[in-house]
Parts: sequence; C-alpha cells; structure tokens
Amino acid sequence: MTETPAPQVAVIVVAAGSGSRLGHAEPKAFVSLAGRTLLERALASVFGMRDPVQVIVVAPATHLAHARRVASRAGGAASVDVVAGGATRQESVNRGLAALHPGVRTVLVHDAARALTPAALCDAVVDAVQSTGHGIVPGLAVVDTIKKISAAGEILGTVDRAALSAVQTPQGFPREMLTAAAAAASAGSSLAATDDAGVVAAAGYPVSVIAGDPLAFKITTLWDLGRAEALLGARVPAQSAPRTDTAPRVGTGLDVHAFDDDSELWLAGLHWPGERGLSGHSDGDAAVHAICDALLCAAGLGDIGGVFGTSDPRLVGAHGDVFLGETLRLLAAAGFRVGNVTVQIIGNRPKLNTRRAEAEALLGSLLKAPVAVSATTTDALGFTGRGEGLAAIATALILPEPPADPDLSWEA
Repeated sequence: MTETPAPQVAVIVVAAGSGSRLGHAEPKAFVSLAGRTLLERALASVFGMRDPVQVIVVAPATHLAHARRVASRAGGAASVDVVAGGATRQESVNRGLAALHPGVRTVLVHDAARALTPAALCDAVVDAVQSTGHGIVPGLAVVDTIKKISAAGEILGTVDRAALSAVQTPQGFPREMLTAAAAAASAGSSLAATDDAGVVAAAGYPVSVIAGDPLAFKITTLWDLGRAEALLGARVPAQSAPRTDTAPRVGTGLDVHAFDDDSELWLAGLHWPGERGLSGHSDGDAAVHAICDALLCAAGLGDIGGVFGTSDPRLVGAHGDVFLGETLRLLAAAGFRVGNVTVQIIGNRPKLNTRRAEAEALLGSLLKAPVAVSATTTDALGFTGRGEGLAAIATALILPEPPADPDLSWEA
C-alpha cells in the first residue's frame, strides 16, 4: 500500500481572539453562525483545498477541548493540531509555527473570523507563494473615497485609492521567510504590525497582493454576523423557534457549451481523449455546471455564474471537482446536504454508455450522494443536433442538515 506523502503546506487558523466587539460571552471563533461555529466554517474551507495540508488551530487555552471537537467534525478522519494561543496575535501565530511538521515548506495564516472564505482562494494563495517564492496576500480594491483626517476630524486631504488594497486572509509565505520574520518581530517591538504581511515586510522580505474574494470578509461586529447569515441564506429572526423546515428541496440546472476544436473534452468530470472539446472559461464541463446550478438553486444560493463568475482568473481551465467541492461546501454552510442528483447530457457525441458507470461513481464520490447520468439526442434538431455543442439538464434534491454541534441551535 502506497503511503500518502506528508503535506508540504500548512494552514495556521488563528482562533484565539476574544471578539469583544461581537458582543458575545464566548470567544469569537466559537460564536454560532447559522448553526455552526465560525471556526468550523473556516475549517470547512481549509479542508476543501485541492491538496492535503497540515492544519493547526490556535485556540484560547480555555477552549482547547471544544476546538478539538470542532476540528474533528470539520476534518473527519484528518488530523488537526490544536495549540493554545498567546496574549497577542503575534504570540499565537508563533505558537502555531512551533507546531509545524518538518516537511512543511509553505505556510498560510488564516483568521477563523473570515469564516466564508472560499477554498479556491486558499489554493490560489498557495500557488502564488510557490510560483513567486515570496509572501502573498489576497486583497480587494478600495472602492470608497478615502480621506486623511486630523484628530479633531478635519479633512487634511484625499488618499489615492488606486494605490490601496483591503487585504484579507489566508496570507501565505515560504516557511523560512515567515519564521525568520516572526522571530525578528518577537525580538523588537519596532517590527510590530497588524497582520503577518506587515511582519514579513517589516523584516525586509517582499510581499505581493493577488485578487481576493468578497466572501473572505472579517466577521467583527454583529452587523458582520448578520451579513454572513444572510449570505448563507439561513438567517432566523432572534427569539424565534428552532428551525423546523425539514422538507427536502429540489432545484434544476441547465448549461450549454459550444464545441471548441482547440480544447480537450471534459464531461461529467471525466476526460474524453479524442473527442471535441467544449469552449468555456473553465474546462467547459456542461454536465458538472448544470449540477452545480441545480444544487445552488435548490439551496437558494443563486446560480453558478453568480457564485463562481465567468472571469475569475482562479477558474481558468478548472475541472469539475473544483466547482463541485466548493458548491458542496456552500450547501453545508447553508445547512444542507445532497440527497441525490440526476443529469442528462444532450448531444450527438460522446457516446456515454461505455463510461456511464465511471461518471456516476466519480460524481457520486465528489458529492457524497447517488448520481444518475443519462444521455439523449435531439434527432438532428437544433444546435446539439447539428453538432455545434452540448447541453445538460440536472435535477438535484437536497435535505436540511441539523446543526453539527448538539449544543448549538439554528437561532442567531
């Protein structure tokens, strides 16, 4: 039996903050967001990354046992290291660094408070660190006009927002670079900074910004928490009864792609050598895209275009497992699991019969639910009948998932 190689990437999830501005008695990472703690939702994104990673949770010393239970639910059989945090964020990060496995070469530092961060953003940070060899942080362009003001509130001038970026986490670095910078920061208060990028930059190392994601916003106040609940589509009015909508939900999805002779064909998650490919920003897998549309529709989470976008550089050439994995994470975050899925491919080619079972097994393993795949033609009618492209129609049934922690209710 071949052993799985040790991860070369680690993610330190900082969950040791008090969260006083959130107005809850418990530490912020253990506040409930639509039935699951912020920490569990943040870890769900980390465990949704493309490759296995070492996961280190830095939690308050008073909540280590709770953190281990949460990490176990989020990671399943995967091992998670839980360590006690320090008096400051920098000290907490240092304690996470001390728990790194010897083979780790790239380290991401992530805030549990950014609970809705997509797994694809974590992967993008890893890729950028490994391609550049230096620090990488995700960031969003500043859209508001920024004024510089005095202590008395007098406007002193306007800041050029074109030179500004609102940075997020996870922030990624080569291991040696981050550990050296952290040691320098601990040795002298002059290197103090508000995030890890600041620590690394203050130590003289380069740090670059890549495109962030609006979902990676930091939950700091009750307003932020309400925004996150609204995005999950699971907000329940305060003081209401526990959630009782136990009925299944059904959604449908449709996707169409034209043939592209310069592309390889990916369909139903499978590569089809020798067949004409499909055009698209990603791999053009119409069957997978229709499934995602159906699942998102059933959960009331929008559609594939709104969730993933058609111009996201992280999705260039992306295959079906990326879309299905993130869709599954969004469903779980909204309190649902997949019941079953059917998808019908409409077109003259490829011939599905020889690989139907393979496609169903692959898609079923990705969605953790039964998947039925079928195919038909339009008897030479329309664009599919003329051999100009393929279409796919999917139907998905999803089921409400009870809160993972029996101590948590669906109430906000």
